Amino acid sequence: MFRRSFYLLLVLGLALSACTVPFRLPLTRQTGPLTVEQIALPVPPDAAVIDLSLSFGAGKLILNPGTDSLVSGSASYNVEDFKPIISVVGGKVSIEQGDWHIDGIPDFNEIKNEWNLMLGNVPMNLSIDAGAYQAEYEFGGLALTNLTISDGAADVTLNFSESNTTEMTLFKYQTGASNVSLLGLGNANFSTLEFDSGAGNYTLDFSGELKRDASVNIETGVSNMTLVIPDGIPVQITIEGGLSNITHGTGWEKDGNVYTQEGSGPQLTIVIEIGAGNLTITR
Repeated sequence: MFRRSFYLLLVLGLALSACTVPFRLPLTRQTGPLTVEQIALPVPPDAAVIDLSLSFGAGKLILNPGTDSLVSGSASYNVEDFKPIISVVGGKVSIEQGDWHIDGIPDFNEIKNEWNLMLGNVPMNLSIDAGAYQAEYEFGGLALTNLTISDGAADVTLNFSESNTTEMTLFKYQTGASNVSLLGLGNANFSTLEFDSGAGNYTLDFSGELKRDASVNIETGVSNMTLVIPDGIPVQITIEGGLSNITHGTGWEKDGNVYTQEGSGPQLTIVIEIGAGNLTITR
């Protein structure tokens, strides 16, 4: 499904650009042999917090903890233009997918592009800018001070299986029509979470250890949104926007458009602006 959607998006883009960019059919895009490029970036010295940015287009992106360096792993691709471009300027580090200059209609069944990277446990502001792609993110045990993700038509699973080892000021996620699951958010140790999406299927799971009061702002279109909130956490959910189907389990008090759950410890305050979609609150 993901691949088919990506093909349709790209074909549509080519069709829309046909009025300004002439081309003749038939066109082809040649792939080469599979290249596996090793990536090993040391931690920049004399930087209290690293700014790490990843720019990725189409393909698959896998991130995990587990290196003593800043970034280590591999990039596998069979289109030369996909070769990663690395820049290090002081404490600012970027890895970008090389420009893919479309000079033909590619054979998507043959194109390969995958990054499989490990991140180090050093304080960092992590920014990910991606297109139509698949991603598997495991951020448990890292030291993320800020996390920003922006993507297009995506299929993403993101997990904090362990506590983020430093306080995160802002976790911002912006996506298009996608399937996104954010798991273990109680372990992310964020102060503010901003989630902005189009139509799609979304799960925000606040399992984990909530160490401080946190606020969540969600804006979503005609979508299926599921909030997983463990029992015992004090929560207030305010629902704004269009008509929505809202379902929830026991233990919730409703006052107009405000839902509350009693509990002890740090409080979670959630504001949701949703279109004509479905909202499920579960444990």
